[in-house]
Amino acid sequence: MDGFDNNDGRQEGDSNFRQEIFSKAVRAGKRTYFFDVKSTRKEEYYLTITESKKRYDQDGKYFFEKHKVFLYKEDFDKFSDGLGEVIDFIKASQSMQDEGIEVDMTMQEDEQLVKAKDYTNVDFDDI
Repeated sequence: MDGFDNNDGRQEGDSNFRQEIFSKAVRAGKRTYFFDVKSTRKEEYYLTITESKKRYDQDGKYFFEKHKVFLYKEDFDKFSDGLGEVIDFIKASQSMQDEGIEVDMTMQEDEQLVKAKDYTNVDFDDI
């Protein structure tokens, strides 16, 4: 990223220096998400996900509020599976709501979502 210094003045060789391998910034409305692949001392890769939001203090000066998650390779599959499941649930729920089908937000299994989608809302005035 041009003009983006992410090592906070640390130099390679310092015990706290983590080599940045790959970076991807995703701008999404008022937020920016940074996906940064870094390397440990043992040359193992890990991922940091940073959410950055521009905020203003009482004086009108702006600052960036940041939240960071560290994700290590042994957790990639579980994290990816969980994230995918949640995203699929949201997409299916929103799709069903758009079609006028009530969604029980406590549903946990994809099968329950399919059953709910197959449900037909009967208006007894139509019979």
